[in-house]
Amino acid sequence: MTALPELVARHARALAATATDPVSAFIYDLPALRRHVQWLKSLLPPGVELYYAIKANSEAPVLEALAPWVDGFEISSGGEIARALQSGPRRNFIFSGPGKLDSDLRQALRHNVEMIHVESLDEIRRLNAIASELQKRQPVLIRINPSLPAHLATKLSMAGAPTPFGIDEAQLPQAVALVEACPHLALHGFHVHAMSHQLDVERHIQLLDWYLERWPSWQALASDRQTVRWLNAGGGMGVNYLLPQQFDWARLCRHLAARLSSNPQAPRIRFEPGRLVTAFCGYYLMQVLDLKHSHGKNFAVCRGGTHQFRLPSAQGHDHPVLHLPAAHAAATPAAWTVVGQLCTPKDVLSRDAVLSGLAIGDLLVLPLAGAYGYNISHADFLCHPRPQQIFIDAEPSQTTPSRSESHAAHANP
Repeated sequence: MTALPELVARHARALAATATDPVSAFIYDLPALRRHVQWLKSLLPPGVELYYAIKANSEAPVLEALAPWVDGFEISSGGEIARALQSGPRRNFIFSGPGKLDSDLRQALRHNVEMIHVESLDEIRRLNAIASELQKRQPVLIRINPSLPAHLATKLSMAGAPTPFGIDEAQLPQAVALVEACPHLALHGFHVHAMSHQLDVERHIQLLDWYLERWPSWQALASDRQTVRWLNAGGGMGVNYLLPQQFDWARLCRHLAARLSSNPQAPRIRFEPGRLVTAFCGYYLMQVLDLKHSHGKNFAVCRGGTHQFRLPSAQGHDHPVLHLPAAHAAATPAAWTVVGQLCTPKDVLSRDAVLSGLAIGDLLVLPLAGAYGYNISHADFLCHPRPQQIFIDAEPSQTTPSRSESHAAHANP
């Protein structure tokens, strides 16, 4: 298991020492986040773009830390547009997702959205009318729900199956023709986001290869192929919450570099990961309130719970737990189920976590909490106070790291 960075441990202990009640909080290591995103960017082949999907974590300090290093932000609501505009240096942004409101589309156009990913024929018509109203000509990508080979399906499929996302590949000729008939829209390419939380890099490579094989036929649907140059391949690269082996980003980038260098007609690739960018910088802190033994199991009841950190329940896994004991007396390890304060047996963050000498008042830290944690949680359930959010910061490094293939998630400064 990854060791807890000393800087994070120090902030956790300081918070608990000064609090009047037991604590729960999120702690974000922003220097580590900067190092990590620089590492991701450094391995990309020339011309391949890295956008950050802010749905993973849209807190202002996180966006400000990422803004100098990414090519832009991927946004899926009017509220996210507002967050991006309020958070530090302005970056390009793209707007995707189903169910866009007319007010969202107007807001995006007024703030000079780079591209909009259109999800249906009706959305194409609505966007053209709004662009006409605002006297703009808006670049768009058509989001495709392709017919994927069976071996490329995943547990959480965003495409290749009946979903509300994108336009079925069978309707793509009709969608291309409709965009080209809209005087206030300009077709610049296609968007396909098929996998979510994919840990197997070889399967992700197979998916990208399949996209690139299909690209010429997609591009050929346009009357002017020269303007149709972008393929947004989405994100979906997963984070391994249970084992130290992580998604092999370096392997993906090496393969992509070879494919693109051998094909002068290849599209301009754009990735928009979220989890892969921010998961590693976040830590969820809980303080032990009570220790109980029930029907042969040990339970550590802690401040906080799944109403603040829903990720383990949402993913269906037992989250790793790091122990910061109040004392250092030697003790026999024991298995503990870590739970929160909610009046439901589903408020479980980790089952049978092996911890030594656990005592009331000790601190537990759950790493890999920087993405899809607090922001997807049902924070108002039982009306408990919301957790503190602590952003550890320092002067950002101005040095881009070398192209090391070692995973930079927990790299030292």
